[in-house]
Amino acid sequence: MQELELSPALKKHWETNEKNNKAGSLREVILGGQDGLVNVLGLMLGVASATNDSRIVIVAGIAAAFAESVAMAAVAYTSGKAERDYYYSEREREKLEIEELPEIEREEIKVLYMRKGFTGDELELAVNAICRNKEKWLETMMTEELGMGKPEEGKPTKDAIIVGISSLIGSFIPVIPFFILNVSAAMWTALGISIAILFVAGSIKAKLTIGDWKKEGLEMAIIGTVSALIGYVVGSLLKV
Repeated sequence: MQELELSPALKKHWETNEKNNKAGSLREVILGGQDGLVNVLGLMLGVASATNDSRIVIVAGIAAAFAESVAMAAVAYTSGKAERDYYYSEREREKLEIEELPEIEREEIKVLYMRKGFTGDELELAVNAICRNKEKWLETMMTEELGMGKPEEGKPTKDAIIVGISSLIGSFIPVIPFFILNVSAAMWTALGISIAILFVAGSIKAKLTIGDWKKEGLEMAIIGTVSALIGYVVGSLLKV
């Protein structure tokens, strides 16, 4: 069987889609990991600045790590489910309008394709081809008019798992030094490691999407560090 030859343009299109899919999953990983790391780091710095007992700091960190990961997973699931439900509610609305107001909906298709540059017989052929098939008509209204693509099946659950696991892993990073070092040394070690990881995460995100890797890495590191240091300041103020 002769191997199918793909045009350079089609290859580039598929490569772009694959890159976008990877970037989408990466965003979920970074979202969960960054949030877990920063929140737990801030809590641990706050607790550590208020006590010299490493056991208290470790217990607080582990409890926060699990609470954070469950909360992040729940948020990812509910937001994904809400997005999916909204898509299907809009789809039902468009479907009803096509059934009850076909002339108006047909005119909307015509306007959409006029804006794309279709005119005359070419425009009529395009409109007729789309409106001949109600399913195609409906999908065109969803994507072209509303700018809504069909949600991936099982995406809320998948996002919840990715975000939850990423958050748990990120949350445990600032906890590890407290198992090995004294409280004072562990605080600054955890902060240093976290800053480095945040910088790397920001850089990777920029590489797979759009942006300068140095700028994105530095930005994520600064935002995470400032957020975490707020916990340290609060703990210092409340120190007994």
